[in-house]
Amino acid sequence: MKTKTKKEIDELRSEYSFDYSKAVRGKYYKRILAEGANVVMLEPDVAKAFTDSAAVNDVLRSLLDLTKETQRLTKHAGVRTSIRR
Repeated sequence: MKTKTKKEIDELRSEYSFDYSKAVRGKYYKRILAEGANVVMLEPDVAKAFTDSAAVNDVLRSLLDLTKETQRLTKHAGVRTSIRR
């Protein structure tokens, strides 16, 4: 096996220095907790239906409102059928 020369070992350019002496642990931790970091991946066919994340949020909020309304109506209808018996 051939021994590597200095040039072969030092392949990274000088601008790619990994100097971690100035690194700060948890630099963005509080911001991520405050803002949240939930990422949801949409399938390509679903993503085509939306222009941006605001559109997705609008549709999801509408769906949540609809489910609340449906639950309210279902509970109310259940009470009515039990009274008729």
